[in-house]
Amino acid sequence: MSTRTASKGSVLVSGASIAGSAVAFWLHRYGFEVTVVEKSTGLRGGGYPIDVRGTAVEVARRMGILPRLRDAHIESRRMTFLNADGSEAAVLRPQAVTGGIEGHDVEVPRGDLTGLLYGAVRDEVEFMFDDSIDVLRDHAHGVDVTFRSGVRRSFDLVLGADGLHSRTRELVFGPERRFHHYLGYCFALFTMPNTAGLSHEVLLWNTPGRAAALYAVGDSDELHALLTFTHPEPPYEALRDAGAQHDLVAATFAGDGWDIPAMVAALRDADDPFFDTVSQIRMPCWSSGRVALVGDAAHAPSFLTGQGTSLALVGAYLLAGSLAAHRDHTGAFAAYERDLRGFVELNQAQVGEGGAALFPTTAEALEQRNSRLRGLTTAPPGRGRAAHTALTLPDHRPHGPSSGVGGPHGDGAHVREPQAHGRHSG
Repeated sequence: MSTRTASKGSVLVSGASIAGSAVAFWLHRYGFEVTVVEKSTGLRGGGYPIDVRGTAVEVARRMGILPRLRDAHIESRRMTFLNADGSEAAVLRPQAVTGGIEGHDVEVPRGDLTGLLYGAVRDEVEFMFDDSIDVLRDHAHGVDVTFRSGVRRSFDLVLGADGLHSRTRELVFGPERRFHHYLGYCFALFTMPNTAGLSHEVLLWNTPGRAAALYAVGDSDELHALLTFTHPEPPYEALRDAGAQHDLVAATFAGDGWDIPAMVAALRDADDPFFDTVSQIRMPCWSSGRVALVGDAAHAPSFLTGQGTSLALVGAYLLAGSLAAHRDHTGAFAAYERDLRGFVELNQAQVGEGGAALFPTTAEALEQRNSRLRGLTTAPPGRGRAAHTALTLPDHRPHGPSSGVGGPHGDGAHVREPQAHGRHSG
């Protein structure tokens, strides 16, 4: 870790994924001494493709990583919607469905983005892998932290960037169920062999209340697979039991055709299965004392919006900039929330307009969705969803070199309420 003659203070960031590495990047730029703790033994590679859209593209540009993200961009050429019997319902360009802007927004494997972010800070920021926060004691002069390893340290501030099931949030704000807003779906993600030779495309199969997707990234011999279904209540027991998860998925999709039996079998044999509820985190406040949350830990929008990564990048930028611009953390956290909350809520609301419309729960709603999709095949290209670009970033770039000299300047962020949405499926 590099040394510096002066520091704006010490900050512990919990989580080394997108929000955590991004906020560490900006805090280092502004002269903070940063430590990142991550429960995994190392950086997680691979992963489902994720999107960087709208305002977040400008954050990536200011970080200097946009050219490399464009190099890694996944050029999906078509998205095919299938009926329950496997016949085609519609074929579109993916951007027409997701609200992305072709040539501007980028889609990359999750591991590519986390690798870029880590590479940008690993020589400047301390990383503690295979460890996590066990106890926090917030007091007038700092935060005393006891790690799972038994190590004890003190920091001026702690930032929780540890995802939907944030340990930091639980320690400081209470049980997750207080803030967990279940959207009525469960999902399983995994990889499986690309025996069909799919290339640069997505297949999305639907029947009321159930859906499956196969995502071919380039010409890979592996596919990213998704099985999602409605469920009246979160299956909390299954969340802790891999066998129960597979049994639930198998029972739910029993009797379905197309490639569903092969997908259910592949889930059982997969070495990377991930099962969870489709949920949002909604909190009245994202900070308490010297602790604040960022990314999914504060405001997970769910994968139905496709905006989790973008909100994480924007939130990290605004949080670090606010901490650099204010004399005390109380004012900084208030400014961060004031600048970001409207943008978050606008994008969380997209769940009712965008992704959720891809997974109808009734036959009538499914037919209405298919009719809209068929209309999109002849529609002119859209301009993207207004919510994705509704926030105008403040100028938080340092005056001085990247060593952290200088600090943010300019007015706060501004959220524009969209007047109309661009053309999209929702």
